[in-house]
Amino acid sequence: MSGFSLSSEPFTLMRDCEAVMVPQGETVNLPAGQIGYITQALGGSFTVYVEGNLFRIAGKDADALGKEPPPPIEVADDATDADVEKLAWDQLRTVFDPEIPVNVVELGLVYDLSLEQREDGQRKVYVKLTLTAPGCGMGDILVDDARTKLEMIPTIAEADIDLVFDPPWNHSMMSELAKLETGML
Repeated sequence: MSGFSLSSEPFTLMRDCEAVMVPQGETVNLPAGQIGYITQALGGSFTVYVEGNLFRIAGKDADALGKEPPPPIEVADDATDADVEKLAWDQLRTVFDPEIPVNVVELGLVYDLSLEQREDGQRKVYVKLTLTAPGCGMGDILVDDARTKLEMIPTIAEADIDLVFDPPWNHSMMSELAKLETGML
């Protein structure tokens, strides 16, 4: 897979920027002035094609690409656990494998999500997440992305992401939307 297509958007990095190689998962620093193409901009992060390689750039570094970072999440003062759980599912829908333009929820990679009230009034969220393949080099990145995005929700102080492989993931776990998007329908 080349990573570049006619719909890719050219960019020149405005400053040095941390990036993660896809699919290896190795963190590198791309220098200011580096040119490339944005091939995917989903969920607040960016997949870019640079000198024959794919990299993932986090939303917090959107300014390096000349883009706006995602807006902060707001929660009403009287938000219920159900309201916060809905926000948690919405946040997980912003977690994307850099090589697949479908979020982890629609791919069927989220097996469970539950909330717990802590004694300090904050919440802890538990998630069971799997991967399309056990050896996926982006596994740690997806787990970290899910944790980070869940902990961005006000009142969630802690996200516990359990990476599981039982039951093994298969294509039947994908939503109809995911199957349509990936050409598997």
